[in-house]
Amino acid sequence: MSGLLNARVAFVTGGASGIGRATALALSAEGAKVAVADLNGAAAAQTAAMISQAGFEAWSCHLDVTDRQAVDACVDGVVARWGRLDIGFNNAGVSLENDGIAWDDLARIDKTMDINYRGVLLCMSAQLRHMLPAGRGAIINTSSIAGVSGAGGTGYCASKHAVIGLTRALASRHAASGVRINAVCPGVIETNMTKEFLDHPEGRKMLSALVPMGRFGRPEDIADAVVFLASDKASFITGHPLVVDGGRMAA
Repeated sequence: MSGLLNARVAFVTGGASGIGRATALALSAEGAKVAVADLNGAAAAQTAAMISQAGFEAWSCHLDVTDRQAVDACVDGVVARWGRLDIGFNNAGVSLENDGIAWDDLARIDKTMDINYRGVLLCMSAQLRHMLPAGRGAIINTSSIAGVSGAGGTGYCASKHAVIGLTRALASRHAASGVRINAVCPGVIETNMTKEFLDHPEGRKMLSALVPMGRFGRPEDIADAVVFLASDKASFITGHPLVVDGGRMAA
């Protein structure tokens, strides 16, 4: 531990598994107190327990990011508990489309946009309500390489483009406030979300051929990027969508 985030308080959505869990653990290892929020409250509590067992401070919250009142209550609860909020990692998201789904399946698209875009917006609104008066903070939103390309289903791709647009708009609006707002854009990361596809040898072979580094990403790869963007090492970076994809978008 280098103590990059000593005495800071972080709020992580989608923290029950995968990228969210890895990032919650990484933030705590750098000295932050971490609130872990997820629709799966039991798994969020498990992440918090892992942090506590490692000797760091954590708290968990069952949260539906599409519910504004619940989001406000959860973020306010973090501030009530620890007196401040320094880092927001808005990571909760879904992928509901595959090759067998019609591109204009509006029910799936609406649900995807509700969670992936509106959920980020609601979390940012609650976080900024505390960060702006304090004159400090770092928000990192999870987009995707689908947010800088045409990869993925139409709803997923649109939602991840929207996250980058929201990130840039609010980063520009609040650039002089002391609050920095960025996004991470993961490539193919080995998580529960990609497991079904990567478990098929042909799918794994096809995707691996698209990654110049020759391997898929690990949740810890994204966690390291988030820790950097949350830290003072990134003090002059705001409004940036950081692609973490093993070179896929460069190929």
